[in-house]
Amino acid sequence: MLSQKIITKILKEKYGINAKELNTHIATAEKQKKTLEQYVLDENIADEVELYSEAAIKLKIPFVALKGREIKKEILNIIPAPLAQTHQMVVFATTKEEMQLAMLDPTDIQTIEFIQRKTNLTPKVYITTPSDIKDALRRYHADLGDDMSIEQLKEGPSVGASDLKKAAEELPVVNIVNNILEHAVFENASDIHIEPQEKEVTIRYRIDGILKNVMTLPKTIQGGIIARIKILSKLKIDEHMLPQDGRFKIKIQEDKLSFRVSIIPVYDGEKIVMRLLHEGQKPLNLDQLGFLPVPKKKVERAIKSPHGMILVTGPTGSGKTTTLYSVLGLLNRPGVNICTIEDPIEYHVQGINQSQINVRAGFTFASGLRSFLRQDPDIIMVGEIRDKETAEIAIHSAMTGHLVLSTLHTNDAPTTVPRLIDMDIPPFLIAFTANIIIAQRLVRKMCEFCKKELVLEKDAITELQKISDTKKLLELFKEHNIELKKQEINFDSFTFYRGEGCRRCNNSGYKGRIGIYEVLEIDSTLTNKINEGANADDIKKYAIEKGMITMLQDGLIKAKQGVTTIEEVLRATRE
Repeated sequence: MLSQKIITKILKEKYGINAKELNTHIATAEKQKKTLEQYVLDENIADEVELYSEAAIKLKIPFVALKGREIKKEILNIIPAPLAQTHQMVVFATTKEEMQLAMLDPTDIQTIEFIQRKTNLTPKVYITTPSDIKDALRRYHADLGDDMSIEQLKEGPSVGASDLKKAAEELPVVNIVNNILEHAVFENASDIHIEPQEKEVTIRYRIDGILKNVMTLPKTIQGGIIARIKILSKLKIDEHMLPQDGRFKIKIQEDKLSFRVSIIPVYDGEKIVMRLLHEGQKPLNLDQLGFLPVPKKKVERAIKSPHGMILVTGPTGSGKTTTLYSVLGLLNRPGVNICTIEDPIEYHVQGINQSQINVRAGFTFASGLRSFLRQDPDIIMVGEIRDKETAEIAIHSAMTGHLVLSTLHTNDAPTTVPRLIDMDIPPFLIAFTANIIIAQRLVRKMCEFCKKELVLEKDAITELQKISDTKKLLELFKEHNIELKKQEINFDSFTFYRGEGCRRCNNSGYKGRIGIYEVLEIDSTLTNKINEGANADDIKKYAIEKGMITMLQDGLIKAKQGVTTIEEVLRATRE
């Protein structure tokens, strides 16, 4: 929305980019069919807030941050959703005669004059960021309970088996399904659960790892909703007794989303779970994932190795795949051939050859991995090591000059070695191929807007001492530049934090998630210990002596930094 002239001026003056670099950026943006503004933001050449704040100064227009700001529904609706979407603008406050209008393009005088004529309010124009506008526009779909389509169908008759296709195409059913999907995106849900009960249908979202009831629907529209989702996913409408899996894509505002659909028969009908996947989402870097400085250096060392194995472990839903994609993002360069075999492909990444397993066709992790070795790969990612055959091929690939990335289901890093030995993999093969093992969990991040201090007194400190070496913890706090009070050094009290709950976090006290990690680097001494048959306890004891930060310690450091809470850390590490 900002002109190239303003962007180039900011890049020169604020970021010190010379004319030659600027011309390179402009040429690359044109080649990728992007505006310079879009390219600069996508490649992290400029910070979004800084860029638009500078633009505000240049245009002599005030800048406003909309994230976290409460906007009443009646104020938002002064401009209808389609118009707000088309022109990327929202009203965020009003007086009797004036409206405060946030825009991406405050030079669009024609639209501003049109809004003034239609509303009879004088617009006071502000500039804001694209992500703030996107967040504000999603609020048009924030209240799922107000859906008029549901009211229309509440008194209607139940849908018969022969009318399913017809019901699925009726406007009220289409609108309800669309609103459920849009609302899930607005709430940053990772999964949507549609669960039939005896007299109603429950809709639940998984938000920040926790399932939350969103609404209930009348039983009469159960058949129509299930049929609608089956049509979108290209599944059999008349099949009600067997599980079905499918996938469909939609576009909400500028977001392209893929929904992975699983349907299973249950006592009161068919239950649907849909996983939301953001297409084209850029991998997070190690800092954004939550790696502390020392573990981060270990990971960076491991990925510089030309061969060997990087293993990420943890239970289902602990963010293992996201970590692997982040590592692949660091490794993804024009000079390397990266092949992945996944179940399913969660994110499509440009420049990487991604394959999805198809068990019916005989394309498994093991057979795909065997085929990959004939594709001249440098780096291979295997979605999951599930059996002996896959483990053997992965390890032999690592021994023959390839860097192999994969995941396993184990509780912590040291137990990964016995898990592989249980698959009949000889200890010496594990010892000489594994570079690093990363165990992880996800914890909810504290809401920044309602964060308050929480002082642990003697009794609570005694409980903390039972689960963690507090002297070691004090050393780790100091290493991570956390200032300690005298009473904390003497163990009289400890100050942590908690979220009290506010409108911005739906009174939960949490917003978003971050990883807690345990990074086990396989050095020459540990290689010898594994080769000699060391068990998980021996491995853990040695790793801690060599400075490994355990998952619990990693979480407590983040709790002390005010990133998460002690309750979240204990919930994640004790599960």
